[in-house]
Amino acid sequence: MNADDPANADGPEAGASPGAGQRSAAGAGPASGPGPERGLRVLVTGATGYIGGRLVPELLAAGHTVRCVARSPHKLRDHPWADRIEVVRGDVTDAESLDGAMRDIDVAYYLVHALGTGAGFEETDRRAARVFGEAARAAGVRRLVYLGGLTPEEVPEAELSPHLRSRAEVGRILLGSGVETVVLRAAVIIGSGSASFEMLRYLTERLPVMVTPSWVHSRIQPIAIRDVLRYLVGSARVPGGVNRAFDIGGPDVMTYRDMMRQYAEVAALPHRFILPVPMLSPSLSSYWIGLVTPVPRSIARPLAESLRHEVVCAEHDIAEYVPDTPEQPVGFATALELALRKIHEAQVTTRWSSAALPGAPSDPLPTDPDWAGGSLYTDRRQTVVDAPPQVLWRVVEGIGGDNGWYSFPLAWAARGWLDRLLGGVGLRRGRRDAERLRAGDSLDFWRVEEIEPGRLLRLRAEMRLPGLAWLEMYAERDDEGRTLYRQRALFHPHGLLGHAYWWSVAPFHALVFGGMARNIARAAAKEARTGAGPAGAAAT
Repeated sequence: MNADDPANADGPEAGASPGAGQRSAAGAGPASGPGPERGLRVLVTGATGYIGGRLVPELLAAGHTVRCVARSPHKLRDHPWADRIEVVRGDVTDAESLDGAMRDIDVAYYLVHALGTGAGFEETDRRAARVFGEAARAAGVRRLVYLGGLTPEEVPEAELSPHLRSRAEVGRILLGSGVETVVLRAAVIIGSGSASFEMLRYLTERLPVMVTPSWVHSRIQPIAIRDVLRYLVGSARVPGGVNRAFDIGGPDVMTYRDMMRQYAEVAALPHRFILPVPMLSPSLSSYWIGLVTPVPRSIARPLAESLRHEVVCAEHDIAEYVPDTPEQPVGFATALELALRKIHEAQVTTRWSSAALPGAPSDPLPTDPDWAGGSLYTDRRQTVVDAPPQVLWRVVEGIGGDNGWYSFPLAWAARGWLDRLLGGVGLRRGRRDAERLRAGDSLDFWRVEEIEPGRLLRLRAEMRLPGLAWLEMYAERDDEGRTLYRQRALFHPHGLLGHAYWWSVAPFHALVFGGMARNIARAAAKEARTGAGPAGAAAT
């Protein structure tokens, strides 16, 4: 596990405004140590994830100095606040890398979780929390803040889902670290781009009649992302002597069935018919969620398992330190309206897929033609384009999502479905922004590894493969002043299966990769002539 992992796959919403961040800090109770007249020195882990990526600008708006620790620092480079923070390379399981990151820090936010990494994720979480707590104590950090999961008090821990059980254990480890800690415990968090919101949204929008598991009757206290961010920012100034967990939730207690019906009402959808079936276990329902929604089964299963239990706040003591206002906490219907507005206005700043896929490799792209790491298969395409480079670049940067991949749509769709059946992410993650990409963005079953605006887009494959794969696209001028589109697909096989995979799909490369290069060139030429935007989804 590393500091690029998602903080909470249920993840917090839709970016609160800078003003909300300022209210959060101002509304907090008296502080020990540095007073409100100056900002604190804050460390954020998980800044490349859904919650961390929204928390950083709120902390900056509250006047704090922010340092982020990430395994892949370049993923933070294109965020609008990147020039206002310090970034250090580090891993929360590596004590040595945390030593420098913790230096001179007042408050450290622990926003990582090994959700979806496999059977050993609880041990990974346990080890990471211990390393982080020990490093914070050794560095003299004044306070830790952790966002965990809300657990029902009446349910023995052994009966909790592994996901909730691990969240509870991490909270205990940090509370016992010797550094005063605030643990915020939230249930379902509603916000544009969060995994829980996407699950609710796609299930409700795509299924007018739903056969559902019995957990749709479990009582839940959802919370809006802007309230989560408000509590997180305010926790930095909780006074000394406070070392405890706080339940946080919105004003509404409802069942998941109520949530789906209210979503349909807010989204102006026809009435939804929901038929609970007791034999649909969380495991079986996670397969259904994985097929119907963009959320892969590796994340859908722990979310579904968590919904078996009623998760309702037992107290609201956090309000003593981060007071509520007439406008906040935000009600469920308002949280839905805010999230949908962000989506419709294309202002989703982070998504559940913002963090690297749990378990995804991070090997660098081999650049040496005689790479010592083993075989490296390459497919190269190049074509002259009858359009200016900037027009070609717009087509390249707009690839994926609704625009498709500019070649053989059926083959791409089939590969996406195969990936879903194998437990991968498939094609339905889409894009965070319809026009702009930044390093670290997920793009269907790829991730943006590198982007040089106007020239280079490099994607790294996150579909299930027996090896590592990249796709590069260039928009350039050649020596004669012509616009040139260059494309390179690379594959580093793992074992005999990897070699067999490459050669089995090689006969289709001319159709898939060759067609892509031709259709991208045609789309750019058409846009240059007519001014029409990309229409890649229709290309064949």
